[in-house]
Amino acid sequence: MADTVAAGAAPSDGVKQPRSVRVVLLALMIAMMLAMLDNMIIGTAMPTIVGELGGLEHLSWVVTAYTLATAASTPVWGKAGDMYGRKGSFITSIVIFLIGSALSGMAQDMGQLIAFRAVQGLGAGGLMVGVMAIIGDLIPPRERGRYQGMMAAVMALAMIGGPLVGGTITDNWGWRWAFYINLPLGVIALAAIGVVLHLPRKRSQAGIDYLGVALLTVGITAIVLVTTWGGTEYAWTSTRIMELTALGVASLVGFVFWQTRAAEPVVPLHIFRSRNFTLMSVIGFIVGFVMFGATLFLPLYQQSVQGASATNSGLLLLPMLGAMLVTSMVAGRVTTNTGRYKVFPVVGSALLIAGLYLLSTMDTGTSRLTSGVFMAVVGLGMGCLMQITMLVAQNSVELKDMGVASSTTTLFRTLGSSFGVAVMGALFNHRVQDVMAQRAGALGSEVTEQSAQLDAASLAKLPEAAREAYQHAVSSGTHGAFLLGAVVAVLSLAAAVFVREVPLKGAGPQQEDTPAPAPEAV
Repeated sequence: MADTVAAGAAPSDGVKQPRSVRVVLLALMIAMMLAMLDNMIIGTAMPTIVGELGGLEHLSWVVTAYTLATAASTPVWGKAGDMYGRKGSFITSIVIFLIGSALSGMAQDMGQLIAFRAVQGLGAGGLMVGVMAIIGDLIPPRERGRYQGMMAAVMALAMIGGPLVGGTITDNWGWRWAFYINLPLGVIALAAIGVVLHLPRKRSQAGIDYLGVALLTVGITAIVLVTTWGGTEYAWTSTRIMELTALGVASLVGFVFWQTRAAEPVVPLHIFRSRNFTLMSVIGFIVGFVMFGATLFLPLYQQSVQGASATNSGLLLLPMLGAMLVTSMVAGRVTTNTGRYKVFPVVGSALLIAGLYLLSTMDTGTSRLTSGVFMAVVGLGMGCLMQITMLVAQNSVELKDMGVASSTTTLFRTLGSSFGVAVMGALFNHRVQDVMAQRAGALGSEVTEQSAQLDAASLAKLPEAAREAYQHAVSSGTHGAFLLGAVVAVLSLAAAVFVREVPLKGAGPQQEDTPAPAPEAV
C-alpha cells in the first residue's frame, strides 16, 4: 500500500481537507524550526556553557558531533520513511531529537554534552527530511509552490531570531534552557502530527541495508571531519587529514559499488538517472556552499569593519533574508500559476554570482546601505533556488522514492555547507594572516591569535594601527571568500541551463484525473 495520498489524488480520510493540511503544515514548520534554530541558539550560549562545564579544548565538538550525526543519519531517515511509513519515521526522529535535547540540558560535563548532542543530531537528521517528504506526499508539486514562502519565512526567522533568542534565554534562564526550549515546541508538533496526520501504514519485506548504512556513515563522517579539521586542528597536508580523506573516498566508492547490488539500497542509484535530479543535487550543494559561507562571514565583516554589535549584525542580515523570503514567495506563486520553473534556477544562479561578486568588492569604506543592497542581491538569488531545488528533485522521482530524494538533496546541501565553511574559511584565514603580517608585523600575529574574540568593543580597545590593520585584513579575507563563492556559483548557473522543464505532477485542474508523467531520464 502506498505510504500516503498520491500527489494529485482525490482526498481521503480527511487528509486533503484544507484545515487538516494547514494544521499538519504548522506542525511541520515547527519541526523545521527546531532543526534550523538549534545551532543558532547554541552558538550564542557556548561561552556560558564553557564557563560552567569547562573543556574549552573540546568546544568545537559540541557543534561537530551534532553536524556529523545529522549528516550521517539523513539518508537513513529518508529510506526508512520510504520503507516503513513516513509518519512513524518522522515521529521517531522528533522523539530522538527531544530526548537528545533533554539530555543535553542535563549534561554535567563537556563529554556528556558532546555525546548528547550526537543523539540530538541523530534525530535532527530526520526532521528536515521528514518535513520535505511529507509535504511532497501530501501536496502536488504544482501546488507546493504556494507554500515556499512559509518555509523561507521559517528559515529567515531561524537565522535572525536564533542568536537573539539564544542570548535572551542564556542571560535570563541559563544555558540549559537553550536545549529545554525545544521540548514544548516538539511536544506541540508531535501532538498535531499524531492527531491530524492520518497516513496508511507501510511495511517493507526487505531488510535494512546495514552495510550500505555503515559505508555511507563512515564516508560522510570522514569528509565532514576533513572539512572541519583541515586548516584548523590539522594542516591540510597532515597525515591525519590524508588518512581521513583516503578513508572517506574508499568508503564512498565502496558504498556506490554496494548500492548496485543491495536488495533495498539506502540511496537507490537509479534516481540519478534523472537529469533534473542530478542537476538539482549539484545546485543544492552549491547553495549550501554559498549560503553558510555568507551567513558566517557577513556578520564577521559587519562587526569587525562596520562596527556593528553581535546582535545588530544578525539584524543587518535582514536585507538578504527579506529578499530571499519575498523572492521565494514570488517563485512559488509563479510556479503554481504557470507550472514553469526553469527560469528560477537560471535567474537565481545569475543573481547569486552577481551578488557574491558585489560582496567581494566591499572594503573598509563600504557603508551599511551599500552592503545591504549587495546582500539583497544575494538574497534574491537564494530565494529563487532554495525551495525550487527540492521541488524539482521531488518531481523527478516516483512517489516510492520521495524520501530518499528528499534526504539525498538535503545531504548534498549539508555537505555543501561543510565544504563552503571549510574552504572559504581557509581562504579567509590565510588572507587575514598575510595582511596582518604585512601591516602590523609581530603585533599583527598577536591580534590574529585573538581574532575569534575580537568584537566591536574589543576592537575599540586596540591601538589604532592594529585596529586599522585588522579591519583591512578582514576586508581582504571577505573579498577572497566571496570571490571564491562567485566562481563556485558559476557551476550552479551551468547546471541550471541544462535543467529540462518537465511538467509538474498534479499540475492543474485539467490534469487531476490523468496519470502523473513518469520521471524523465538523462
